[in-house]
Amino acid sequence: MIKRFFILCSGSDADILESCSNGEQNKYAGIGATVFFTAVMAFIAASYALYTVFDNYFTAAFFGLIWGLLIFNLDRFIVSTIKKKDNFMDELLQASPRIILAIIIAVVISKPLELKIFEKEIDRVLLEQKNDYTLANKEQIATQFTPAITAIDEEIASLKQEIVTKETEVNDLYETYIAEAEGRKGTEIIGKGPVYKEKREKHDAALAALVALKKTNTDKVISLETQKTELAAAYAEQVDTSQPIIDNFDGLMARVNALSELPWLPSFFIFLLFLAIETSPIFAKLLSPKGEYDFKLEDAEGEVKTWVEQKNAQRKVVLQTDFTINDKVYGDLTEEEELYAYKKKIAREMMKKQQDAFYKRQTGIL
Repeated sequence: MIKRFFILCSGSDADILESCSNGEQNKYAGIGATVFFTAVMAFIAASYALYTVFDNYFTAAFFGLIWGLLIFNLDRFIVSTIKKKDNFMDELLQASPRIILAIIIAVVISKPLELKIFEKEIDRVLLEQKNDYTLANKEQIATQFTPAITAIDEEIASLKQEIVTKETEVNDLYETYIAEAEGRKGTEIIGKGPVYKEKREKHDAALAALVALKKTNTDKVISLETQKTELAAAYAEQVDTSQPIIDNFDGLMARVNALSELPWLPSFFIFLLFLAIETSPIFAKLLSPKGEYDFKLEDAEGEVKTWVEQKNAQRKVVLQTDFTINDKVYGDLTEEEELYAYKKKIAREMMKKQQDAFYKRQTGIL
């Protein structure tokens, strides 16, 4: 039963193959088994690839089954349409489109399995890429907030510097009126005279202005610090919002790109393995000698071809004979007086009707 199933998978004519030797049947059963297991591998590979996309076992298995059946049908068609000829180059030329298609199928089948085999290495590459994307994302978002934060910092520094400058001015005025009182500078007269009072009043006025400036600038600094805190919170929120997108950067295309970052030789050997599996039925038929099944199939097809050509030739003879008979019949009819007189009578009546119709039309115009 298994043998019959694999023969069915090979796409060969079961009726013809049944009349062949056991060795011939085993050869085509082996070809059919290769087609079947290639389809199974295609199902597994497609299911895994689709699972990385849909993240659902049932959906991945369903579409993977459809893909496996498609590959099975294609392989079965490829193998069944290769006919043995007397010239190997003719056979190779006939099989070249099938070989190209087999290479494409091998690539499609091997790539998802490579993703699974090198999953740990791919995860490492993806982790590095995610870290790079995280840093780049933070830098990109920071460019939106940095100018505003820098402007706030500059304004805060300016307000604080304004207080420092005013404090320096007040301290200088304090030193001036103290030195006047001690007689070290100014009039150099010890005591609190008119000049001392003038300088003291100037210092007191500057001190009052300093107190007011401190209050005003402190309120401004607090307001600016609040704005700066809000910008920092907005920056953190935007980073947190965009981070899940980076964390989910592990889809099918990302994994394929990550696979290309790994050494190519292991992936190439896996591809060669599947290419050998996919093309083995084709090359098995190309390299195997013309067997009993091929002769019987050629005989059956030749019989049908001869029968069709014979029917076409018979139809041509029948058609040519019918043309000849018709020519002779119509030639004999041209010589019959009765037919000539009848047609002459009909023609006369037709001409009369045409003349009457023409006369009526002309009369209506006038």
